Amino acid sequence: MGAIHRIFRYIHGILNHGLHFYKSPISYLLSYNDADWGGYLYTRRSTYGYCVFLGDNLVSWSAKRQPTVSKSDADVEYRGVANVVSETCRIRNLLLELHCSIPSAMLVYSDNVKRGNVRVHLPSRYQIADIFTKGLPQFLFDDFRFNLNVCPPLDSTAEV
Repeated sequence: MGAIHRIFRYIHGILNHGLHFYKSPISYLLSYNDADWGGYLYTRRSTYGYCVFLGDNLVSWSAKRQPTVSKSDADVEYRGVANVVSETCRIRNLLLELHCSIPSAMLVYSDNVKRGNVRVHLPSRYQIADIFTKGLPQFLFDDFRFNLNVCPPLDSTAEV
């Protein structure tokens, strides 16, 4: 019931919202990733989600339930990070084909992976990808939705 309630709450809250794009330098790719180990009660399968920003604009996002049951939280987080890195590389390669190179390294923020030669970390309070994987308090939900540039329509007289 939790996932269905979250989806209905989300849809109800965005009926008059749309994705906004803003004039922004295309100088960096920034990704947020999160996973919920065994969060689906009926099958114990995990959910992972991510969002990718090009400059200040959201250009890609995904939320998926894993097809199999993961053995650990680290396994789910690893798969989630692998998916967002793959997507971010795909976007970077597309931009290169369009002759728009990104000078800086891509950043991936995840709130649980901290081992080996890679350190990817962001405290949960700032983890925008949580909106894809779990129910949130209303203030966090609203804040993350705003940070994804999902907003009510602008006034017709306002500049974009």
